Amino acid sequence: MKIYHLANCGTCQKILKDIPKIKRFELQDIKTQAITPAQLDVMKKLAGSYEALFSRVAMKYRSMGLNEMALTEKDYRKYILEEYTFLKRPTIIIGEQIFIGSAPKTVKAMLEAAGK
Repeated sequence: MKIYHLANCGTCQKILKDIPKIKRFELQDIKTQAITPAQLDVMKKLAGSYEALFSRVAMKYRSMGLNEMALTEKDYRKYILEEYTFLKRPTIIIGEQIFIGSAPKTVKAMLEAAGK
């Protein structure tokens, strides 16, 4: 069980506080410990696409002009690996399930899977 998060993200920290038995999880602060290509490929396999893991609300999305480009799966993978802010957070893996982002429905499903 693994959680990809940002230690300085208030939303991530709030969600982590709600997870029962958080010590069971391996935590990875993606700012200080970069996501590896192998880790991202595992996430993609569980999520179905790199696009599902990609955050369009990241500040750099607009500043880099990505909002005006037609991005491919290869592009999504490249940008997530180059810039940690492009990974939707938190991304939580429990067994063969992946929970991506902080939408209330996603958080509720993740907490249920985590045993709350």
